[in-house]
Amino acid sequence: MRKSKFALLLLSALMASCVGAETPTEAGIKKLIEPRLGGGAKVDSVKETPYSGLYEVRMGGDILYTDKTATYLFSGHIYNAKTSVDLTRERLDEINRIKFSDLPLDKAVKLVKGDGKRVIAVFEDPNCGYCKRFRQNTIKAMDNITVYTFMYNILAEDSFTKSKNIWCSADRNKAWDDWMVSGKAAPAAPAACNTPNDAVLELGHKLNVTGTPAIFFTDGSRVPGAIDARSLEAKLSSIK
Repeated sequence: MRKSKFALLLLSALMASCVGAETPTEAGIKKLIEPRLGGGAKVDSVKETPYSGLYEVRMGGDILYTDKTATYLFSGHIYNAKTSVDLTRERLDEINRIKFSDLPLDKAVKLVKGDGKRVIAVFEDPNCGYCKRFRQNTIKAMDNITVYTFMYNILAEDSFTKSKNIWCSADRNKAWDDWMVSGKAAPAAPAACNTPNDAVLELGHKLNVTGTPAIFFTDGSRVPGAIDARSLEAKLSSIK
């Protein structure tokens, strides 16, 4: 009896260790699909889905689908026709989820409105028009919120200069607001002033932030792109 119980425990441990392991078919698809995608594409993982023989091909924060022979490629979202649930969106949310407490918030510009009890982090470029509208409209309409803004310089060479000037200002939050809301540039920063520009750029790449604004919430979820105040309120209300 003891032997059979031990064998059962050993089998359970072996099965648990195999969860998430790539099957030979998935490994074969990965080997075939990378060169077919071209451009030095890097496939992070291949996973069989329950959707009619499709396999999920994950590259960074994006998902494609292929067949068992890696002959066909599908780019798009899969929905459950009965429930209208966006299954691809759910999967993207899962793979792109972060641990909010790991964000280096000391490298962000901090804005507190009201009691500041609701917290978000936003990656923005000082040359991003959508970021400016997000700041001018959505954030302006919000209350009881803390916003950590990571200046993520990906749109232009002078984004780094603008971010440095803002970071090195006596009041960073005012300088950021002056620029994003009113178009008033910050004074030139002292040459010796150090900024987190490079560290934030590295962080954004690590988190697969490919555009601005990108909004992160305390539950680890994210919303790519600007949203209006009503949508932001709804999202914040859904977080427990």
